[in-house]
Amino acid sequence: MKNLIIPKAYKSILCPDATEKAIKFIKDQFQLQLSSELKLRRVTAPMIVLKGTGLNDDLNGIERPVAFPIKGLGEQTAEVVHSLAKWKRYMLGELQIPSGKGLYTDMNALRPDEDFTNLHSIYVDQWDWEKSISKEERSIDFLVRTVKQVYASIKRTEYILSEYYPALTPQLPEEITFIHSEELLEKYPDLTPKERETEAVKEFGAIFIIGIGGELKNGEPHDGRAPDYDDWTTPSVNGYRGLNGDIILWNPVLEQAFEISSMGIRVDEKALLEQLEIKGEEKRKELMFHKKLLSGELPYSVGGGIGQSRLCMFLLRKAHIGEVQSSIWPDELRDTCKKAGIIFL
Repeated sequence: MKNLIIPKAYKSILCPDATEKAIKFIKDQFQLQLSSELKLRRVTAPMIVLKGTGLNDDLNGIERPVAFPIKGLGEQTAEVVHSLAKWKRYMLGELQIPSGKGLYTDMNALRPDEDFTNLHSIYVDQWDWEKSISKEERSIDFLVRTVKQVYASIKRTEYILSEYYPALTPQLPEEITFIHSEELLEKYPDLTPKERETEAVKEFGAIFIIGIGGELKNGEPHDGRAPDYDDWTTPSVNGYRGLNGDIILWNPVLEQAFEISSMGIRVDEKALLEQLEIKGEEKRKELMFHKKLLSGELPYSVGGGIGQSRLCMFLLRKAHIGEVQSSIWPDELRDTCKKAGIIFL
């Protein structure tokens, strides 16, 4: 099948029953590590938001949200969230969370336009987190420190898991390597962005690619980003731009790059206006969220999302995300995987 990778002689280390127990263990441990490392408190999050508020994540700007009218609200349209990228920042202000502290939540989303791959499902579950920062902390140095904290949380969870399941020996490198998307383009000019990621992470084991969303020297972005949460235009270092990026791990089961988190320092007023203009989305300035941001009512922040099923898939050495989450799959995909020993939940 298209987009499906079947590893040779694949055999899951844990049976389905042990996998279910290990999934809970990983989720319990990781959120403790992350909340302690970044000083985050847990909050309750919505699954739906009203259309027209500007709170839903637009992802790359082309994905359709699941939407429906609400009888009790005069047929106003509600949308199932794509993620909580903007809602989290709004809540930092509503809860008056001071600089240096933040929030995290369990985010459950539906993305019906996703292509089915080993890593993608129409159901998305992740830890969405956001932290208030000062204006002075809107820098590449602060971003690097924060990425290292997130990576440390992943590393500690991997170690604790190995103590309970010895067959799952730790494999992540001690340090995560930082590289700008422009540097990747310079190093691998003839490769696609995903091929560049694979070559780099194969060498280092774990990388953070800085500056995703803005146009590179070849006239194309490394990957798409909405214009109204991550800051991908502010100058960073060496003449490059962007205060955001992705954590990519080397996946030895699939032998490819494995994105585990997208995160970054969020736009300030200047970056928002510049990015809306670049994307031709100036009309968003009239939405509730954007008005609050431009009037200085929202705190400066850093935040991101960390895939729950992705993290479980990686740490449990699974070949397909369907082995760690219950979702809807094409019958042909499910049958092909079953014959290869890849058993879906």
